Amino acid sequence: MSKFRLERPPTPPPPIVLAALRPGMLRLAAREADGAITNWLAPSDVPTVRAELGAEGELVARIFVCPTEDAEAARGLGRMLISSYLTVPVYAAFHDWLGRGDALAPMHEAWAAGERVAANAAIPDSVVDDLIVHGPVEKCRERVAAYVESGLDTPVISVLPTGADPMQLVRSLAPA
Repeated sequence: MSKFRLERPPTPPPPIVLAALRPGMLRLAAREADGAITNWLAPSDVPTVRAELGAEGELVARIFVCPTEDAEAARGLGRMLISSYLTVPVYAAFHDWLGRGDALAPMHEAWAAGERVAANAAIPDSVVDDLIVHGPVEKCRERVAAYVESGLDTPVISVLPTGADPMQLVRSLAPA
């Protein structure tokens, strides 16, 4: 047990959310914290995560948003990010649990063989489109709203580079 004490604890105490990806950590977050923060979700994944966390806890998720009408550029960037993250064992297990194991198996095989270009190419468009919000700004806003409609409490937007002014992109994504 720690003997650490804050000299001046904040009033009210801030909520604590626990980073969690799979059932055990999500249930721990439900028991011991005020909620959970997760990553790399599609709107269709939110109910699965919410079911483990329960209705009471705050569910926070980082959402990658690439506001551009250049779908191929967005998918290219998305593939690079997906292969960099989802080949890490904890994220691979998370996506197996979410049901993407078969779709991502060719990426994992190519990555394990050291074939980074082939790993990126093996990621289906459907997986990229599930995990990376992209398209015109209005479509991006609608897609983020779909996360909330699916049970996400707090979307944390991570705006991906498009060559446009990042501050303008952030402003343009704000709710109308």
